[in-house]
Amino acid sequence: MFRIVKKSLTTGVVTGQYPMAKASQEPVSREAIEKAKPFRRSLTIREVDTGSCNACEMEMNALANPVYDVERFGVEIAASPRHADALVVTGPVTVNMERALKDVYKQTPDPKLVIALGDCAITCGVFKGSYAVTGPVDRHIPVDVRIAGCPPRPAEILAVLEALRGAPAESDT
Repeated sequence: MFRIVKKSLTTGVVTGQYPMAKASQEPVSREAIEKAKPFRRSLTIREVDTGSCNACEMEMNALANPVYDVERFGVEIAASPRHADALVVTGPVTVNMERALKDVYKQTPDPKLVIALGDCAITCGVFKGSYAVTGPVDRHIPVDVRIAGCPPRPAEILAVLEALRGAPAESDT
């Protein structure tokens, strides 16, 4: 016990900045940034899983932990699409979730952003060709921003959210 306490006292602080984001394969378009202008100070997102393996959801959940702390940047996660500014859609659209995705899209007030998160939402990923999959997200609703990766790291998601808000990400400074 004393050995552990002594080691922790001599080691000092070992926590640091959150990991740096890799360069995004597809930068955020000017149209998406213009569409996001009303959300400069705050952005409320609603995550919609349309049939993924839950890896992207785990990375989204990591945004709320103390390492990334997405709320300090003015980004909040909403429980209802009626309170959301942006939809973050993960996974390929399955037969069972097609109607639900369109309903959530209609319930989200205008102006709204749609973010396709992960390779499965963009190209169907490993689920491509499955009898249960009806296609990627942009086949069903218009997509403004695509974040590639399987799954994308939280730092990459945070960098895109910061780019949408028009502020430089903290990892860029």
